[in-house]
Amino acid sequence: MTRAVHHIDLWVGDAAVAASEWGWLLGELEWDVSDDCRSWVHTDGTYLFLERSDDQLDEPHDRFRPGVNHLALTVEDRATLDRIRAESSAHGWHELFADRYPHAGGDGHTALYLESSEGFEVEIVLEQ
Repeated sequence: MTRAVHHIDLWVGDAAVAASEWGWLLGELEWDVSDDCRSWVHTDGTYLFLERSDDQLDEPHDRFRPGVNHLALTVEDRATLDRIRAESSAHGWHELFADRYPHAGGDGHTALYLESSEGFEVEIVLEQ
């Protein structure tokens, strides 16, 4: 099967902090880290790259502005989703919609919503 997304390139304000936060999360989701610790690859071949570019504006990320609001990644089992939820704050992530976990997206949708220290939102969806 051909993958739908080739890669995701995130421009971040602090590459070291982002690599720590994203590296933990992607590792929990079984993405493999590259030798440079700035990109991760999924088993389907999709990769995510973190970069602090000299070309980017020195403005904070704001997911409420036009552009990408969040990334939705998948997890295969509820135990992993619950474990990521329990451990996420120790790795720089803040839970969104905690009072409605695990169905903040609706009764038929099981997911965890997290926000990085830079304001990037990730929805981790239980594949059912």
